[in-house]
Amino acid sequence: MNRYRLVHVTEFSYDGAVTESYNELRLRPVQDDRQNCLSFRVTTHPESRVNSHADYFGNWVHRFNVLGEHRKLRIEADSVVLVQEPLPFPKGGPLLTELDSFPELDEHYELLASTDYVPHTAQLRDMVEAAERDSDSTITGFVRAASCIVNASFRYEKGATHVHSSIRDAIATRAGVCQDFAHILLAILRMRGIPGRYVSGYLVPARTASPGANAEEVIGGQASHAWTEVFLPTFGWFGIDPTLGKDIGLQHVRLAYGRDYGDVAPVRGVYKGHAGQQLSVDVRVRPALDDEGNEHLEKTAAAPPEAAVEAQQQQQQQQ
Repeated sequence: MNRYRLVHVTEFSYDGAVTESYNELRLRPVQDDRQNCLSFRVTTHPESRVNSHADYFGNWVHRFNVLGEHRKLRIEADSVVLVQEPLPFPKGGPLLTELDSFPELDEHYELLASTDYVPHTAQLRDMVEAAERDSDSTITGFVRAASCIVNASFRYEKGATHVHSSIRDAIATRAGVCQDFAHILLAILRMRGIPGRYVSGYLVPARTASPGANAEEVIGGQASHAWTEVFLPTFGWFGIDPTLGKDIGLQHVRLAYGRDYGDVAPVRGVYKGHAGQQLSVDVRVRPALDDEGNEHLEKTAAAPPEAAVEAQQQQQQQQ
């Protein structure tokens, strides 16, 4: 089963009245030849008018303002998406020594550059060299080796870093979350001259991707996730998940692309006021069709809110 309904609810609670809340969302699933966004709707409370546009990377951005006084803000993004089986990650192909012979790599210069989240740091030089040794001298081999090294070298630990952390924080503790794993792999790839982009999205239960799955087995939820896509000369763009240590599959639902997390934060905003805030995130994933091909929209248990907080960016107070 590869048709899912996704309900992403973000709630801000303020300990006093706030006004002039300006917000930006990147919560609409990607639409391309491997993934179809069949429907999408954003609702807010207090109610507001939502406008949309495409950003530099082709992501759908939805914006809305709540100008009046309010103590809570609720944002619900409801989508139905059809995910196609991705092409298998290629083998062989051009050698690492041939990277300079592909002028099309220059078209992705912004995906080769260092960023605040993904600095080109000497602390990763040993991993770059290790990936070269394990690469069978090919570009594809280097990417796969680098992903395996990141997966084996860092432990997944909630709370080890925060949403604004650069890779230096994860390197120092040898721990992080999916955002850190994706950023570290991007740094290794870019330091070797291979373009890579950060992908935000969802990871639905693996059993949901099984052709024999039924509605009872796939009910459930998972929080936001992040992984990496790499541009391979002569092949194109392919996804790889260093957190899981494997290629992407039917359970990976893509929301947005960027240089790093800063380009694709699912929820970002500012408000006017001196009140503090609390953030609650609820991500629900459920099959859009039951075993008989009908819409299956029964209410399900939500994913733990704390699991989704790592992929969110809270609103900031205006000064």
